[in-house]
Amino acid sequence: QVQLVESGGGLVQAGGSLRLSCVVSGGTFSIYAMGWFRQAPGKEREFVAAISGSGALRRYGDSVKGQFTISRDNTKSTVTLQMMSLRPDDTAVYYCAASLSGLRLTAVEYDYWGQGTQVTVSS
Repeated sequence: QVQLVESGGGLVQAGGSLRLSCVVSGGTFSIYAMGWFRQAPGKEREFVAAISGSGALRRYGDSVKGQFTISRDNTKSTVTLQMMSLRPDDTAVYYCAASLSGLRLTAVEYDYWGQGTQVTVSS
């Protein structure tokens, strides 16, 4: 069974930085493209970032370009999201997800999901 576990969420002041991590077990990590999504109360789940299995290809949602950076370490089966210049609108539950079909940009295209980690940005 493939399992994804996020960590690193918490409370941060506006303008600060936070790093989220997702550890994958039960599968061959390097064959998965990985993505990050977020969902705020009353909002649809939003694409944040994605990275190909090798790490060579990265994509970002329009709202976070230049602000967030996705990376992966295939020796540790871990994908990370470096979040900078955080603002209150970034407050959401952040989810990592794995795709067996290469880099994808929508939630329905992902095969495995973590439980989510809360990020709260105060003004």
